[in-house]
This record gives sequence, C-alpha cells and structure tokens, in this order.
Amino acid sequence: MAEITAALVKELREKSGAGMMDCERALTETGGDLEAAVDWLRKKGLAAAAKKSGRL
Repeated sequence: MAEITAALVKELREKSGAGMMDCERALTETGGDLEAAVDWLRKKGLAAAAKKSGRL
C-alpha cells in the first residue's frame, strides 16, 4: 500500500474539490492511485468540481 502524503491529498483536493478527509479516505481506499481516487469520489458523490464549474 502506498503512503498517503499531504502533497498527494492536496493534489486530489485541487482536482476534485472534495474535502481533505474525503480525499484522504479516497486515496487510502484506492491504494494511493490518484485517478482511481477521483473516480471513487465521483461514485460517492463527493467531487464538487462539476458543481463549481458552473459558477461565474
């Protein structure tokens, strides 16, 4: 299992817009795989990127 670093959590937060703890949980569940973690967050409905993209 890959070590989950603060930098990895930060990168996932920037990509997904999800909270820190949600990102950490997603990375833990996916073994540190960033792309799989984004998919995991989407499936859980936590990725806020789509919601934020509509703001002006």
